[in-house]
Amino acid sequence: WEKVNERKQTFTLPPRPARGTGVMESKSTFHGESLLDYQGRSWCAAPSDLKAEEPGGPSHDCFIPKKCIKKLTGHTKGVNALEYFPGTGHLLLSASMDGKCKVWDACTSEMQLQRTYSGHTEGVRSIQMSNDGSHFLSSGFDRVIRHWDLETGQAAGTFSNRKMAYCVRYYPRDNNIFLAACSDNRIYQWDMRTGQVCQEYNHHLQPCNTITFCDEGRKFVSTSDDKKVLVWEYDIPVPIKYIADPGMHCIPSVTIHPSGDFFAGQSMDNKIVVYSCGEKVRQIHKKTFSGHNNTGYACQIGFSPNGRFLVSGDGRGQVHFWDWKTTKSYRKFHAHDSGPCMAAVWHPLLPARVATCGWDGLIKIWD
Repeated sequence: WEKVNERKQTFTLPPRPARGTGVMESKSTFHGESLLDYQGRSWCAAPSDLKAEEPGGPSHDCFIPKKCIKKLTGHTKGVNALEYFPGTGHLLLSASMDGKCKVWDACTSEMQLQRTYSGHTEGVRSIQMSNDGSHFLSSGFDRVIRHWDLETGQAAGTFSNRKMAYCVRYYPRDNNIFLAACSDNRIYQWDMRTGQVCQEYNHHLQPCNTITFCDEGRKFVSTSDDKKVLVWEYDIPVPIKYIADPGMHCIPSVTIHPSGDFFAGQSMDNKIVVYSCGEKVRQIHKKTFSGHNNTGYACQIGFSPNGRFLVSGDGRGQVHFWDWKTTKSYRKFHAHDSGPCMAAVWHPLLPARVATCGWDGLIKIWD
């Protein structure tokens, strides 16, 4: 029954690997000049002149970028996701449909490729860096989740329950635990120390798309193809709130606001919807961002570090900027050819730097 059910809903996925077949061996290639600098520090250490912002968000003003200052080429297929190094943003992590993740130097003008991580036979769908940036997770369409050591490039762990994980997220309070939103309508909680699933959250009716932690890690919100938003307390497998409405659409991508009080989701009716995520989780109907065409694509949303601007790509390869308070569209420009702009992320320290990626295989840096 499980296979019949999965065939109905996930016919677009690559076939399951046969039982007993091993996963591909992970490899990593270093492309930088040297593993250590003249002071003996690691290649992935933050430069001494870059200071991470204090908790509570940056106080500096942010501005909308005007032109493309760099194109990063190296991926052979479309790029699905981007993430800056937490706090300092001196490295940029990318995940692509060619099955590879790459880390780029993001604080020099050359922006050279530093390291390539090869551990998936199919495209990579989701990535996330740990709180300290020492490790990151990647989940691929080969139904394997890898836990990577950023510095050495070794796979610190490999996890698979033969389900496709659309989203992987570290538990904010303990990076030995992560959650995976899977194609069999469930969310699995893995403990890396044992390599086993330690909890299952099973209340969605169709494949789960996103996991978003809020309330300092005590709660998380999940979205699914069943058009519901469920709120869970961490480690309790019964949702504390159902949000379902006939007018709601599927939400395949979610990003939390820098203040931690709201999250924004790509709704499949060409809108970005906003929910509060403090004591109560509820939709804020007055805050709806429209004007882009995102139907059919899980475009990653970005916020400026001070929370003033919202940025998103769309299915036509454009990038749109909105004002967070008024929901008015500020600017849009064409960023990527031959396909959608899949992600737009704002640099955590530089006031006008935004990185975008698309299915043309390019990563573009705008300033």
